[in-house]
Amino acid sequence: MPTKKCVQNLLFIALGALTFISCKSTELVYIKVLEPAPVTIPAYVKNIGVVNRTTVTSQNKALDVVDKIFSLEGKQLDKEGAQSSVSGLADELRKNNRFNDVKELGELDLTTNAPGLFSAPLSWETVDKICRENHVDALFSLELFDTDSKISYAAIPVSLNTPLGKVPGIEHQASMLTNIKTGWRIYDPASRNILDEFPVSRNLTFSGRGINPAAAAGALINRKEAVKQASAQAAQYYGMRIIPYRTRVTRDYYVKGTDNFRTARRKAQTGNWDGAAELWKKETTNASKSVAGRACYNMAIICEINGELELAIKWSQKAYEEYNNRLALKYIRLLKNRQAGNALLQQQQVQ
Repeated sequence: MPTKKCVQNLLFIALGALTFISCKSTELVYIKVLEPAPVTIPAYVKNIGVVNRTTVTSQNKALDVVDKIFSLEGKQLDKEGAQSSVSGLADELRKNNRFNDVKELGELDLTTNAPGLFSAPLSWETVDKICRENHVDALFSLELFDTDSKISYAAIPVSLNTPLGKVPGIEHQASMLTNIKTGWRIYDPASRNILDEFPVSRNLTFSGRGINPAAAAGALINRKEAVKQASAQAAQYYGMRIIPYRTRVTRDYYVKGTDNFRTARRKAQTGNWDGAAELWKKETTNASKSVAGRACYNMAIICEINGELELAIKWSQKAYEEYNNRLALKYIRLLKNRQAGNALLQQQQVQ
């Protein structure tokens, strides 16, 4: 049984927690914002080529063959997987209205001297030649493709059905983890810039069963199509790096200070943000600096919700400069970052 002192301590902690919750002066609002893509493609890039540069140079082929033997790779697995990556990216980019033409360029005798790693970038002379001959403005180049597989075995006691009835036996189980590593570069010959260099990985797990280890392992060999599909999906994911995306962010807003704040809170909870803003605006001239600062800060929040970032910055500046509202200073920096992001968005959305 808990002692009287123990009960008193627990009651004190509970009351303290309730007091903390009841005294919380802010709540969270969720806002959806459009973020700029991680990669910006210049407006003058209208036609693009997608190339495969993962063929291993002759002086490195011996090393590559040894690697494939030890990693249990099929003879054509990397070649076909790389081709699926190129096709997957080309298909994804064709969905984007940003480009006039997307060309999947075939064998161009482009090689790598670092299997499984990023090689040194292509020379600009090579990039210029490919772009000129194929009438494209930029190259998306698959510069890394490698599959690495690890296999493990387990022997599980089972009951086997035989003409003489069930007898104890051993079932061999094999599992294989295949890691697909891809890496892309985007070459812009006009500016002599590599616009992006980015690796993408995918893991696939396969399993097989058999009466002996060889039979269990044999059940793993039909994985080529799965590898090709995963390679295409990884390339499609990479293609999203040039597309702006929506995300959800949180903002604190004040819900306590006066009766108007409490009423505004209820309006905000029902989605009536304009009604809440009318009440907050009345409090921006409150004789209490703390209340006025909170109201100015909340006005900045409603301005951001309405997409008026410049006005939101002005309200935040007033909240901090005139009323020393601490949340406002952090919010000003956040809003200015959003402004810079919007400027980049405008560049990315130029057709």
